[in-house]
This record gives sequence, C-alpha cells and structure tokens, in this order.
Amino acid sequence: MSGPGRHRGSLALTVVLGALSAAAPLATDTYLPALPAVAADLDASAPLVGLTLTSSVVGLAVGQLVGGPVSDVLGRRRPLIVGAVGFVVFSAACAAAPDVGTLVVLRLAQGLFGAVGIVLARAVVRDLYSGPAAARGFAALMLVSGVAPIVAPVLGGQLLRLTSWRGVFVFLAVLGAVVAIGVLTLVPETLPPDRRSHGGWRATRQSFAVLLADRRVVACVCAAGFGFAAMFAYISGSSFVLQALFGLSPQQFSGVFAVNSVGIVTAVQVAGRLVGAERVRPARMLATGLVVTVVGSVVVLVGAAALGIVAVLAGLFTTVVGVGLTLPTATTLTLADHPDRAGSASALLGTAQFIVGGVTSPLVGIGGGRTAVPMGIVMTTAAVVALGTFALLWRRGEPGTASRGQLGSGT
Repeated sequence: MSGPGRHRGSLALTVVLGALSAAAPLATDTYLPALPAVAADLDASAPLVGLTLTSSVVGLAVGQLVGGPVSDVLGRRRPLIVGAVGFVVFSAACAAAPDVGTLVVLRLAQGLFGAVGIVLARAVVRDLYSGPAAARGFAALMLVSGVAPIVAPVLGGQLLRLTSWRGVFVFLAVLGAVVAIGVLTLVPETLPPDRRSHGGWRATRQSFAVLLADRRVVACVCAAGFGFAAMFAYISGSSFVLQALFGLSPQQFSGVFAVNSVGIVTAVQVAGRLVGAERVRPARMLATGLVVTVVGSVVVLVGAAALGIVAVLAGLFTTVVGVGLTLPTATTLTLADHPDRAGSASALLGTAQFIVGGVTSPLVGIGGGRTAVPMGIVMTTAAVVALGTFALLWRRGEPGTASRGQLGSGT
C-alpha cells in the first residue's frame, strides 16, 4: 500500500489512532488546573497531590516499554483493546477516589493502560505504511498528540467551570469509551502471525539490544526525548510564568496556548508533507527542527533574564514549531529500518519522551517562584542536548535505508 488514501477507511482509522495517541496526554494535562481543588477536597498537601502527576507520567513511560514488545509477540489488536478498556475503567475509578493515596495508585494504572494506545498507534502506522506514506501517517498522529499537551490545560480549565475535578475524570472516561468503540470497530489486526516475534521475553530483550546497538536509532530517540523535554518544561512552567510573573489573565493565557497550538500543528504538517513528498531528507528535517528548538529556547532564556514577555512569547512559539518539525520525523526514522520491531522501537521512543520530560519538568520550579530563568535554562539545556546527541550519534551510525532518504516503497 503506497499511501493512506488506498487503505479502506483510512481517514477514520487515522482519527482513532490519533485519539489513542492523545488520550493519555490529555489525562495528564487536563488535570493540571484541578490540582488546588484536589488538594482541598482530599485534604492533602501540594507535594502529595503532585505525586498523582508523577505516577501518571511513570505509568505512561512503563506502559509503553511493556506494551510495545508485547504487541510484537501477540499482535496489535488485542493489546489495544485491553489498553483502551483499562483506560476507561481506571479513569472512572479516579473520579471516585476517596483519598490521595488511592488516587496516586489509580493514576499510575490509568497511565499504564493509556500508554498502550500511544505506543501501538505508531506501530500500527508502521505496519500499514512505509515510505512517504509512513511519514504522512506519523505527521497525522502528531497533529493530534502534539497539540494535546498544549490545549489540555485550557480544556481542563473550561471543564472546571462546569464541574469538579472528579467531573474531569468522568469526561476522560467518556472520551476513553468513545475511543475504545473506535478501536473495536475500526482498527484491524495489522501484524500477521508470520511477522510476529517468537521466543518470549528473550526475544524482547534481543529486540531492545538490536535497537540500542543502532546508533542512529539512539540518536533519534535522544532527539525526540530531549526535544519533547524542552516543550514539556514550557507546559509545566507556563501557567506560573505567564500568569503569576508576567500578569497575563486566564483568557490571555489561553490565547497564548491557542497560538502555539497553531504553530505546532502547522510545523507537523509541513514536516510530514516535505518528508512525505521526498523533497527533504528526514535526517535534514530532523536536524532543522532541533536547530529551531535550540533557537527558540535560547530566546526564552534571554527574554526571561533581560528582554521581557514579548521575547519569551516569541521564543515559546519558535520552540514548539521546532518540536513540531522534530517529533514526527524522529518517529519516521526510528521505525523505518526495523519494521519487525516496530512495537519495541515505538516503546523506546515514547518512553524516552515521558521519562526525560518527567525528570526535567520539576527543575522549572527551582527559582522558587521569583523568576522565569529556570524554565529558560531547562528548555535550552534540553534542546542543546537533543541537537548535540543527535549530531554526534547520527554521524557515527551505520546508514540504513531511511538514513539515505529511501524510506521504502510501501506495503
């Protein structure tokens, strides 16, 4: 198959896969504006309530690391159904949590099951398409999943005007149920038995060993992980920086998120079209995205230190554009040369993003609420590490078909 247009029901399938990619990030970030209400309702301290976010991110990371390899052995459809149903069950359970300790555990489980959709959506695209069609498919997923972490806090704020924090989880359960129905009715089994891995966990370990021995795969994983960390630092620190420090109203804050959402959506589509039409080599597009991310992060840092809000806003927009160019291209390159290990490769990619993002985001608050410079430092450091590791490892790696700009002829 040479492109999504030739796959029966491809548009509906893409919508379902995009929703799978977005559901778990929505579950994490839609919840952000509700943290003070959770603390008050459950009579819990801020650090304890913060653990509900940490446990969700841990679940998202570990769930991908498990779900991807399992799908290489069992196929995609059964793990997808289990993940979608589990996400619904534990989202509903979160709405009924009696205390913060229970909520921490339930959020971990919600993240574990939600992660299956993220990792397998990418694997399904790789199963169905290769070549330029795969690049367009990954761009379509990023169109949804890349925007979700940015618009989710705005959505959560609006939901809290209509309901309590428990209502937010009810909304997530309903959303998950709709996605689960989509999986049951629209997502076929895309990994036939003759292409599945055999040998149990030994085969899984071997898959990861092969992937980690490929320096160009590691280069892309690092680029995606640290590039995402730059954007995650913005997401986790923006409410404080833009409202508490720079005095933006909630409406103005939402406006900034909306503009940045347009930026990342546009960048994702540009990357997908240029790479998908074979006008730009994927590695060059990835390097360009990383350079743009570095430039934007540096502008944020300089703006926070000396120039003020206009420079910070310009830097944030530039950063998300760079991430929009980076992530779908990194995904294309990571999965292109290892089609029989698409689940494991997708797991590595997703786990890196959530682990690095989760570890770096608390550093944004080091300044104790007095300055936005820590956010700029974290963003710049993550972006520079992303560019540096990619440049170093890519040059030392063995060129594959994707590295030479030949993404395959399609399935």
